[in-house]
Amino acid sequence: MARRLPSTPPVLPGFSYLRILGSGGFADVFLYEQNMPRRQVAVKVMLSEIVDDHVRQMFQAEANLMSQLSAHPAILTVYEANVSSDGRPYLVMELCSAQLADRYRREPLPVAEVLAIAVKIGSAIETAHRAGVLHRDIKPSNILTTAYGHPVLSDFGIASTIARAREEESVGLSIPWSAPEVLLDESPGSIASEVWSFAATVYSLLAGRSPFELVGGDNGASELIGRITRGRAQPIGRPDVPASLEAALRSAMVRKPEQRPASVLEVVRALQAVEAELGLPQTQVELAREEWTLGGGSGAEDRTRLRPVSVGSSGSRAARRRAARGLDWEAAPADTGAAPRSSSRTGALGRGQQALTWALVSAAVLAIGLGVIALVVLVSAATANGIPVVRDIQASQSDGSVEFSWSDPGLEPGDRYQIDVRDGSSSFQTSTRFVVAGTAGETVCLTVTVNRAGARGASSPERCVDVAGG
Repeated sequence: MARRLPSTPPVLPGFSYLRILGSGGFADVFLYEQNMPRRQVAVKVMLSEIVDDHVRQMFQAEANLMSQLSAHPAILTVYEANVSSDGRPYLVMELCSAQLADRYRREPLPVAEVLAIAVKIGSAIETAHRAGVLHRDIKPSNILTTAYGHPVLSDFGIASTIARAREEESVGLSIPWSAPEVLLDESPGSIASEVWSFAATVYSLLAGRSPFELVGGDNGASELIGRITRGRAQPIGRPDVPASLEAALRSAMVRKPEQRPASVLEVVRALQAVEAELGLPQTQVELAREEWTLGGGSGAEDRTRLRPVSVGSSGSRAARRRAARGLDWEAAPADTGAAPRSSSRTGALGRGQQALTWALVSAAVLAIGLGVIALVVLVSAATANGIPVVRDIQASQSDGSVEFSWSDPGLEPGDRYQIDVRDGSSSFQTSTRFVVAGTAGETVCLTVTVNRAGARGASSPERCVDVAGG
């Protein structure tokens, strides 16, 4: 099949062009040398024929998110994002090798190596999910290797963002690693679908082929989609792969999203258990530490940053619920101070001094209260003028399932709803309807939040429904 010629490398101030590294459907990747500090870098440049104002805006939003996430040791480092003089957006990235994508096809990778790679890459995906970001294209070729042999996840949403902007299929070249509901257009992507893709990627590194690929058989797009949407993955076929590892991957690739592990972290924990079973050193899960916070600010980019929240016994029920399911990161509440404690020496004060002291205390409390009220009003106004809030969620029941629906609060192109179910599952979509399977007597609860370029708005009031009997 004929391939297009690479585009002309742009002239970038402070960089010297060396050679072409590769070409894709939406971009070319060139090798440049950065003048200061002097180092070789990979520069991904979008093709001019796909670039318009909308694509530039979406590229900038995704580039900002990728730059924030790239602090993670298993996410490709982004040094710079900009637009060249000829109008093409570009990313300046750490120079890495794509040899893993070729190697797993040529030779069996050691089980211990695959498990270590999987735990690190799974940690990167979990980190993105906790920040409200979906990768949308998890597959072996998007796992690169640094000069020191560390695996890193690349192409965080850039290609699929452009594809969505052009209203094209974003899974065309990634069918073998796309979840059934994505291939059937039942979902634009969710945490559950990325659990499936992550497991399919780990399977591929072990088997030397994708889960539904037939060696010597017909592996065209329609045949693969048919197998993925109606069948089970074939056995990996390696005697050194323990049954527990195959079982963990198979459970993450079941057909129904609600039957999969609720998070990538759950899959990672299962892989760590396999490491322990094999007597291997346990690969560390790399997630942000609780004490780590990233500055203040009120912009959309600041709202994507992770901040710790106290989840003690006096915390809110929602905070405790997030902590119980491992989602212990949320915007930190404003510090409103506390009323001063009475001293044991108060009795030694004269009555006049006591009256004056309590008057001051009362005034301080009143001032703090008024400040909190003012803060609430300001926050409410900012939410109203920024990311819209979903309200008045309706619910109806049919055959043991509950359908939640709501009115569009004013989504803009690229916005998504984040649905958080009380059982700990989350998903992203653009539809204003969401169906949850339930059993008689069970209480099903969810909240809906608008996600704009990775920034979360205020959550809707929680809507709960008691599932009726049959």
